[in-house]
Amino acid sequence: MVISVPRLVIAAPSSGSGKTTVATGLMAAFASRGLAVSPHKVGPDYIDPGYHALATGRVGRNLDAYLCGTELIAPLFAHGARGCDLAVVEGVMGLYDGAAGEGELASTAQVAKLLRAPVVLVVDASSQSRSVAALVHGFASWDPEVRVSGVILNKVGSSRHEEMLREALDESGVPVLGCLRRAAQVDTPARHLGLVPVAERRSDAVDAVGAMAEQVRRGCDLDALYALARGAGELSGAAWDAAAAVVSSPPPPLPVPSLGAAAPRPPHRPERPRPQTPEGLRVVAVAGGAAFTFSYAEHAELLTAAGAEVVTFDPLRDEQLPDGTRGLVIGGGFPEVYAPELSANEPLRKAVAELAFGGAPVAAECAGLLYLSRDIDGQPMCGVLDVSARMSERLTLGYRDAVAVSDSALAVAGTRMRGHEFHRTVVEPGAGAAPAWGVRAPERRVEGFVQQGVHASYLHTHWASQPGVARRFVERCRTS
Repeated sequence: MVISVPRLVIAAPSSGSGKTTVATGLMAAFASRGLAVSPHKVGPDYIDPGYHALATGRVGRNLDAYLCGTELIAPLFAHGARGCDLAVVEGVMGLYDGAAGEGELASTAQVAKLLRAPVVLVVDASSQSRSVAALVHGFASWDPEVRVSGVILNKVGSSRHEEMLREALDESGVPVLGCLRRAAQVDTPARHLGLVPVAERRSDAVDAVGAMAEQVRRGCDLDALYALARGAGELSGAAWDAAAAVVSSPPPPLPVPSLGAAAPRPPHRPERPRPQTPEGLRVVAVAGGAAFTFSYAEHAELLTAAGAEVVTFDPLRDEQLPDGTRGLVIGGGFPEVYAPELSANEPLRKAVAELAFGGAPVAAECAGLLYLSRDIDGQPMCGVLDVSARMSERLTLGYRDAVAVSDSALAVAGTRMRGHEFHRTVVEPGAGAAPAWGVRAPERRVEGFVQQGVHASYLHTHWASQPGVARRFVERCRTS
């Protein structure tokens, strides 16, 4: 199979240069021309893909060579870009920045090479003139395999400033494909973990994306950019397919009745009858809404391929789990921001606890871990785990190599996965009697909780790297 989707990688010398503004604006501008635009983001970031989806009307997808392995980058790209006229890939950090201590691994440069895609460098020109040529020359010549094929100048102050920048870049051999003036209206609010997700500011986000698109239309040569994208080299290989991945994954070992340490059932909590579902139907409820916005699209696709019916619910609004729920997935997000509202929804908290204490499989990552705790900064949560969560001034951030310590609804002990941590909260204690993961770097430690069917951890993982996780989880839904 040959993959020939026109594509561009939008990179920058460093974070804060304007990649998200330019990439999202380009996606929206090309989509407004009637093109089917496939949006992608290098790295583990969950927030930018939400803006990309708003710009294109398609699911934003991540390309992370650390979490998924280099061999899956092109197949996952082809899966997301199938049937599209153009793919725009937003980079991460600076062009050559990747996983700490791992060389180019997981960098934008590496992904660009794996995709054989031209790179457009977004440069914050607000505090320079002729020096921009030296900067661009350095990035373009650092790695000959990375094709830096154009520059978009961002935060240009005036017509005279633009003229000086263009004159300097005439000598670099890298064409200027856009020049964007400072524009406050495209700014998006941020807080302790970055941009505020689209789901929390839908109307304002629509306006912001519209402003990005208009700025890009005014300042960029869209025809030249599309021509550059069409010059991307062909890729060989098959697109990733969830059904094929699940079928080829190792069959899950038969589950045992109790996995890890069983938590005591809270007093005075009535037992809820198990939902009656048709034979073979395994509803997996996936938390969504403003408090739980972090998820990879491939997770739901793998669960569906494994035989589950995936139904999204909103813990801020829904007072009961979806009918027929046999398993629960609670990904990342911002429960700390919505702790009072989540706490006030007592009926759902009780329903989640009853499901978990009944032995149903529950996969909780980061925000999900907090939601299953006793409380967040004193606000009562589901009480499934005997831990307390609180905000912290310290940011925990980075890739992790992990190995499953305990048999769980997701994996057998010894299963190796790679993950990513990104939070400003702490849970105490940090691990249960049956920990979820043993983690290497920055220090060796165990973390997380395996309790009956619950697997809860701070670690964000990408199931495409281990499709057997989804298959095992759905099997537990059938047998629990």
